[in-house]
Amino acid sequence: MAELPLVVVDIQRGGPSTGLPTKTEQADLLLTLYGRNSDSPLPVIAASTPGDCFFTALEAFQLAVRYMTPVVMLSDGYLATSSEPWRIPDVDTLLRDEVHYADDPDTFLPYDRNPETLARPWAIPGTPGLEHRIGGIEKSDGTGNVSYDPQNHDTMVRLRAEKIARIARALPEVEVTGPDHGKLLVVGWGGTHGAISEACDDARREGIPVSNLHLRHLNPFPTNLGAVLGQFEKVLVPELNLGQLSRLLRAEFLVPAESLTKVYGQPFKVGEIRSRIAEMAGSSH
Repeated sequence: MAELPLVVVDIQRGGPSTGLPTKTEQADLLLTLYGRNSDSPLPVIAASTPGDCFFTALEAFQLAVRYMTPVVMLSDGYLATSSEPWRIPDVDTLLRDEVHYADDPDTFLPYDRNPETLARPWAIPGTPGLEHRIGGIEKSDGTGNVSYDPQNHDTMVRLRAEKIARIARALPEVEVTGPDHGKLLVVGWGGTHGAISEACDDARREGIPVSNLHLRHLNPFPTNLGAVLGQFEKVLVPELNLGQLSRLLRAEFLVPAESLTKVYGQPFKVGEIRSRIAEMAGSSH
């Protein structure tokens, strides 16, 4: 409700509670999407490799500042305890958005929104003339005064939801590895990237026309995801949970997504995914 930039990093491991504190899992996806009171969507993005954690964190901060919103970045125990060769980037080449702070007391309104992003202005605390309320009580559109007006509440809830939805406009489209249409598409997210990629590559080498894609942006989804899913007869979603992303894909896009789930506190083996691909594609392995 305060609409301030914040990045929350969730390194998922076996749960609930203390659970398996040194093991891996992907069971916090629905928590990050819906684990708040009322309708209060947030951007959720997930890293896929140890090196990708750096760039995912960087994007999380960019989204937080650009859209004035908390952002959740998901990693998992497997990524956190893994390593890979990684070239240290030239800092000068990294994308960095310029931060614009409100500075005019005569025109400042705490909830005056950017027409493109719907982000509210950011005033540095203590700036003379830019004092305003921050807190958990509903604010009036524009002025930021405390409001109990039903119409204003409806307006503000819808504005905050629309702000997050608009992020999809700036996201890259998902890219499919393998045929862009066909019988089977394998969809993954997070630390399952390596096992899924290897299993699909192996299947294609053996003549099975399977495709795969890996999602970084879990809320909002990329704008072309629904169209891509619709090009395949079957969708397989391997996850280290009880089927959270598959549930989201079925609800959002009405596709027959099937789950391959595992909650052993261990990552997928390539053979586990490869076996299910063969089963769904109707081919022996």
